[in-house]
Amino acid sequence: MSGRPDAAQVEAARRLELHKRMREVEEAILARTPESSPEPSLDRVARCMELMGDPQRSFPLIHLTGTNGKTSTARIIERVLRETGISTGRFTSPHLHDIRERISLNGKAIDAQRFVDTYDEVLPFIEIVDAESAAAGDVRMTYFEVLVVLAYAVFADAPVDVAVVEVGLGGVWDATNVADATVAVLTPIAIDHQRLLGSSLEDIATEKRGIIKPGSITVVSRQEPEVDELIEERVEEVGASLNREDRDYGLTAREAAVGGQQLSVRGLAASYDDLFLPLFGEHQAHNAATAIAAVEAFLGGGEQPLSDEVLRAGLAEVTSPGRLEIVRRSPTVLVDAAHNPAGVAALREALNDSFTFNRLVGVIAILQDKDAEQMLEALEPILDHVVVTRTTSVRATPPEELGRLAREIYGEDRVTVVRDLPDALDQAAGLADEGGGVGGGVLATGSVVTAAEVRMLLGLGEADA
Repeated sequence: MSGRPDAAQVEAARRLELHKRMREVEEAILARTPESSPEPSLDRVARCMELMGDPQRSFPLIHLTGTNGKTSTARIIERVLRETGISTGRFTSPHLHDIRERISLNGKAIDAQRFVDTYDEVLPFIEIVDAESAAAGDVRMTYFEVLVVLAYAVFADAPVDVAVVEVGLGGVWDATNVADATVAVLTPIAIDHQRLLGSSLEDIATEKRGIIKPGSITVVSRQEPEVDELIEERVEEVGASLNREDRDYGLTAREAAVGGQQLSVRGLAASYDDLFLPLFGEHQAHNAATAIAAVEAFLGGGEQPLSDEVLRAGLAEVTSPGRLEIVRRSPTVLVDAAHNPAGVAALREALNDSFTFNRLVGVIAILQDKDAEQMLEALEPILDHVVVTRTTSVRATPPEELGRLAREIYGEDRVTVVRDLPDALDQAAGLADEGGGVGGGVLATGSVVTAAEVRMLLGLGEADA
């Protein structure tokens, strides 16, 4: 008998080595400054891109910023574009389960081999920039900056016909902004990340409008008046064009439907009636209207109608994991990544619009830098009971601290504090079924991490589609 390994053994060894290398690469990236503490500068990423031959210039870009709705809108845009037959790249953040989710090709997270190979190809350029930064007394490239470099390298190498890219934070100095948008999309802007973006809507909008570049076609969701003024000022300053929701496009009708909602949209080039969107809540209907306008802007400058068949097929296949997602039945368990007051307000309205529960129990875990008081207050009218807990994140608010705040808002009898999330989820399910009745539900929310960890606990470890 031959002592040589057979094909199955060789493949198993290859997979093991790839898994090991993937973990090594991820640990190396994670060792850099985290995305929760960005270093405001485009210099490092721009220098790395320059050394690589500016791969971000090799494909057109649909660029998205805003406070809420970016990821869902990006996913809708990408899915409809893919239905037309063109090849797509998509970059979103943060991820739910696997770092590779952030970079997708044609709707699928890149595989581990491509991730590792691309990292090995770009690492020499990253190391040059790190060395130059150290010599100048600057920090080395951050976690998010490295991921942006990886994404743009993957998209250029594929190659893609279009990249749909969501900013990480802000706009002006966000690492993704080394590329210039063909279409710039601004979803609703609200107060969030004050430590990094400023304490007023005007400050935040000034940062986010920075993705609007000369010649861009700009698609803007509903905004507060002061935000609209700043966006219009930027559009005029750089010679872009402006398309506003309710003026140039908009949602004309919607109603809840089994598994989602039916909606009609007036686009930039045509009206589209009775479209099915398998996502819940009015905010998602508005995201879809903005996405349709962005696709029209990209494909025909806003002047050519989309194929009705293509649009219907694309929308019907849209997914947005962790966004008011049903992850279990009996009792129904919903997860939502709302992590600021505006997001929670949209979540509350969507629940009232699309679900009817006899008893709804919240599993709430919020990060320390968020406005927990406003978030808890926004949820109070729809929750019969809250189970306060924490995720594994180092930024998690201690359950005892969150519990004290919850009791001030909900009262002693409606609050339970459970230190660990798995136990909290079990207890919430029991409370939802209390009395043996039917129609109870559990809502797990408060952060992206909360949604991700509950999905994992219930056996959903794959977020991309």
